[in-house]
Amino acid sequence: MAKEKGRKLIAQNKKARHDYHIIDTYEAGLVLMGTEVKSLRQGRASLVDGFVQLDGHEAWLHNVHVPEYSQGTWTNHSARRKRKLLLHRAEIDKLESKSQETGHTIVPLALYFKDGRAKVEIALAKGKKEYDKRQTLREKQDRRETDRAMAAVRRRQRA
Repeated sequence: MAKEKGRKLIAQNKKARHDYHIIDTYEAGLVLMGTEVKSLRQGRASLVDGFVQLDGHEAWLHNVHVPEYSQGTWTNHSARRKRKLLLHRAEIDKLESKSQETGHTIVPLALYFKDGRAKVEIALAKGKKEYDKRQTLREKQDRRETDRAMAAVRRRQRA
């Protein structure tokens, strides 16, 4: 059997980038059960309500929905159980000190397989205000409009 190479995306939390200012990102391993891995390999997961909680120098991923494996038996996992994250002690200490600040939280951004191992990208983030969200949307629309205008000019030059 050939070993997997590269990164295969399973789930992404696009709303997190809209709702939070991303300060710093980390890659963490996950402690999973066998049926969870099989369910993830089918490309089924949701990070929408997920968050990371630090307690007792350990990081735990909460509210991430990994549906039950369809061919699983009595050994199947519960869909929204908390899962332990594998991080270095220095990273956990840094996250713990930074997340104590007002308005800071730790959110999952992406869930993926990297060289055959399940990983989650987590971010230290600060919540955006409503006007920040509108400003970000406006900037994104402006960028899209300028890209379209530039593409139209290039097309006219070629013709």
